[in-house]
Amino acid sequence: MELLTINNVWMMICTALVFFMHLGFAFLEIGLTRQKNTINILFKNIFIITVGLLLYCLVGFNLMYPGFAEGSSGFFSFAGFGITPPEGGMTAAYADGGYTWWTDFLFQGMFAATAATIVSGAVAERIKIVPFMIFVLVYVGIIYPWAGSWKWGGGFLDMRETPFYDFAGSTLVHSVGGWAALVAVWLLGARIGKFKDGKPMAIPGHNIPLATAGVLILWLGWFGFNGGSVLSADPELTSLTLVTTCLAAAAGGVASFILSTAMYKNLDLTMYLNGILGGLVSITAGADQMSPTDAILIGSIGGAIIVLAVAFIDRIKLDDPVGAIAVHLICGIWGTLAVGIFGSLAGVDQLISQIVGILSYAIVCIVSSFVILFVLKKTIGIRVSEKEELEGLDGFEHGMDAYSDFRMNEH
Repeated sequence: MELLTINNVWMMICTALVFFMHLGFAFLEIGLTRQKNTINILFKNIFIITVGLLLYCLVGFNLMYPGFAEGSSGFFSFAGFGITPPEGGMTAAYADGGYTWWTDFLFQGMFAATAATIVSGAVAERIKIVPFMIFVLVYVGIIYPWAGSWKWGGGFLDMRETPFYDFAGSTLVHSVGGWAALVAVWLLGARIGKFKDGKPMAIPGHNIPLATAGVLILWLGWFGFNGGSVLSADPELTSLTLVTTCLAAAAGGVASFILSTAMYKNLDLTMYLNGILGGLVSITAGADQMSPTDAILIGSIGGAIIVLAVAFIDRIKLDDPVGAIAVHLICGIWGTLAVGIFGSLAGVDQLISQIVGILSYAIVCIVSSFVILFVLKKTIGIRVSEKEELEGLDGFEHGMDAYSDFRMNEH
């Protein structure tokens, strides 16, 4: 009983840390975008966490953990609406004594909301808020938990002879958000002024100190994101997981800053910050399987990927104001592949299984997000008018300013 209590308290602390990540995402997004859209971005972030939790309670949790029947294909199952605890849900008999049913729901609910937050940053400054809200309802309510059931719910990817492995969600959370972000950015088009004569132009964020605070908060939150994914307070596994998480973040930042300085001859803080996030996303799939040296290598490659991916996304004329596609999608794919290359699971069979998992999620996420957003685009429209975009969404959609007594002329 005492062990259950200790494990459960650790899981609750991790739940709080993952919740705190929503403040990090909000700070990062508003910091890297313009002052005139601050309220709009904050509103979306608050909507995601509140509605996300309610949806996860109503349908998401039982869609993600349906308890696939013996002989099931492991593709789709649903255990019913609501979150009534099973018999023994509050005892050590549930989840190998790691935590209670209620803690399980809350911890997983925090993850569900994170996937939609990734999309929010990529589509910032030009998406209409109502279609975005409708998208969140469907994507967080149905697509994320259904896709999550394939691995974490014991579905077909977990049933493979060599099971697909994603410890804390490089693919299940980050790439699921990243694929949707990619589709949304493509369907929306670039912000006015982002590309002139085919060349990408910088649209500086209005508050880099806030963006920096956001990244440090996200790094802190990742201790809960990865540390909680051990699903107990096991001393060896939790401490190893926190060490690999921390080292990958540091290595990602340093690799990103060195490569971006070599390429662009300036010490770019925003690239440094995204490199840290790239390192964190990269280690998330295998944080419990890696040695410290593996973690540094994985994080370093993730940081380098960020610099190259941001340049590539600009080259193909996709406008991602916060670098969400580079960080969450591309580093998510890299982190998932890394499980088959480094660490205690490395091997050809594992690598093949990782590729099957990546492709499975790519298909469901690209198709579902395209259908949802394309229907919205053709019916109610997803992009704000030119006038609204130039003057800022805060005034048009919310009737308020983020800094009402502090105005700067924006040209």
